[in-house]
Amino acid sequence: MQSIRFEAPGGPEAMIFSAVQVGAPGPGEIRLLQTAIGLNFIDTYHRSGLYPMGLPSGLGLEAAGVVEAVGEGVTLPVGTRVGYCWGPIGAYATHRLIPSDRVVVLPDGVSDEAAAAGMLKGCTAEFLVERCARVQSGDWALVQAAAGGVGLLLVQWLKHVGAKVIAVAGSSGKVAMALAHGADHGIVQDASLAAQVRDLTGGHGVDVVFDGVGKATFEASLDSLKKRGLHISYGNASGPVGEFDFNILARKGSLFVTRPTLFDYYLTRGDIETFGGRVLEMIGSGVLKVNVDQRYALKDAAQAHRDLEARRTTGSTVLIP
Repeated sequence: MQSIRFEAPGGPEAMIFSAVQVGAPGPGEIRLLQTAIGLNFIDTYHRSGLYPMGLPSGLGLEAAGVVEAVGEGVTLPVGTRVGYCWGPIGAYATHRLIPSDRVVVLPDGVSDEAAAAGMLKGCTAEFLVERCARVQSGDWALVQAAAGGVGLLLVQWLKHVGAKVIAVAGSSGKVAMALAHGADHGIVQDASLAAQVRDLTGGHGVDVVFDGVGKATFEASLDSLKKRGLHISYGNASGPVGEFDFNILARKGSLFVTRPTLFDYYLTRGDIETFGGRVLEMIGSGVLKVNVDQRYALKDAAQAHRDLEARRTTGSTVLIP
């Protein structure tokens, strides 16, 4: 049994691949034999110390696998395929113990790789579109980093609810990928972004911006909004936005800004079953297509982090134990 751990914050070189002992599950726990592990930008925030945590620690919030053993009080049969994306941290492992109330049974139509690659990103898209922005049919939405794992699922979810979607990405190839997933318009990120958005929206701007990039795109995203528009900052790929003059929101049109996290929208077992179940249903039915564009062996997780942070990846990435 092997896992990735780190003892101090740092770059990808801080990650240590080593043998571990995984014992029998305690009451309410299961032991998983993991078959696919999701790679997410939040993993790099934990590793780097941007999101401080107790150390030493494992990494990773998302994986799929097979129930290998169960503790007292657990009704899941051994051999059941399950997935999770709500923690606790420690998914970068061949085996692990996890509370049974943090996993969901995978439908037959959802592969282990699709679950591991798509659950956290899909649940992120779900709460951002449905419960944070509450997007309505006909709304204009702008998606930053639209060819990334969350970006592509946001594009698809937004089109599913009838929004008009402007996809923004760092290259023409990435823009083309977002257009192929349903975006109505595509823009290569540059200094003229806000002006191009105004042209597309008849001078008004968009109703909502979904921005997982952070510092590098913050002001351009604000400038792309209509009056009283909503900016949702859900990630820090270029670094955190940091402090800013609150009055800028008034000067740019009485804007709203929020910085939500997945875990405040998936607080209870009922949330996990209801909203996580909906995500799996949409993946299984083909409404959400999960692109697994990169696969790395678990032992090569450090290289996966390097490629993710250098924006050399598209879609979703999985680590294979």
